Amino acid sequence: MSSQYIVDKNYRLKKAKTSVWAVIRKILMFLIVTASLAILYYLVFALFFSTETERRLKYENRMYSTELPQMMEKERMVSDVIQGLVVKDDRIYEEIFHTSSPGIDPIYSVDFLHGLDSIPDMDIVLYSESKIDRMEGKAASVEDNFRKIAALLSSEGYEMPPMHNPLEDFSVAQTGASTGSKINPFYKVEMYHNGLDLIAHSGEPVYAASEGTVKEVIRSRKGLGNQVVIDHGNGYVTKYAHLADVEAVKGRKVKRGTRLGYVGVSGNSFAPHLHYEVWKDTVALDPVNHLFASVSPDEYVNMLVMSSATGQSMD
Repeated sequence: MSSQYIVDKNYRLKKAKTSVWAVIRKILMFLIVTASLAILYYLVFALFFSTETERRLKYENRMYSTELPQMMEKERMVSDVIQGLVVKDDRIYEEIFHTSSPGIDPIYSVDFLHGLDSIPDMDIVLYSESKIDRMEGKAASVEDNFRKIAALLSSEGYEMPPMHNPLEDFSVAQTGASTGSKINPFYKVEMYHNGLDLIAHSGEPVYAASEGTVKEVIRSRKGLGNQVVIDHGNGYVTKYAHLADVEAVKGRKVKRGTRLGYVGVSGNSFAPHLHYEVWKDTVALDPVNHLFASVSPDEYVNMLVMSSATGQSMD
């Protein structure tokens, strides 16, 4: 390594002394300049040269920026159409059933805890204790009922009641008015309704809810229109009314799921639907209570709510 010399103020040649800090300073300056140049080169390359991925992403961004306003406009139009359909559906349901249209899951739309936040803590504790006591009592009652049911099922000669839905692919929203005092759609007065209205498309197949014998086949343009009556034994009878066409034959034995006919508007029917009745020893029962073998517990509860809340029948 060659030595460096400098000329002092007396014009004499002297050997230069290099400090450690001067070396460090030169190294730092070299690193800073090198890093700055590297950054500068990268920026120049990035500004004037694009990779294939960057070009593709830029193209997609331009495409999305062009389509976004159109998609937002379509979303607004669809939202307006849906809102209009909701209003129209509410109006139609109000006109037909004289009640507001049910939600998707009406039972869970009830606010059971409304106002509970304003109750003092001690009152909440007492309220909870009373609820627990009542629930324990109900649980004991349910357990006792299960024992009675088990004993009844194991008894000799017992016949199971009809427990299945006579329509396939049935949804809770198809539940209409059940038994009780309902407004007649033709006379606009309250009349007793013996069955359950199951709303369905005209021509949809109707099936036997349980095994039995076809007791009666009625073809009529009045009242309940075309009907099929099945005797299931043990006092249970089911009736299927307002059928468009009947395939059942009187006196013939049928199994559960045997096709009896098709949904229609025969007789005094306000719209296509199946009027379904369940009888036990000449007493009309609520058919909703005989459908839980075909639905889940939540669906069964919702059907109970909707059938009792619907104030107008369809026949």
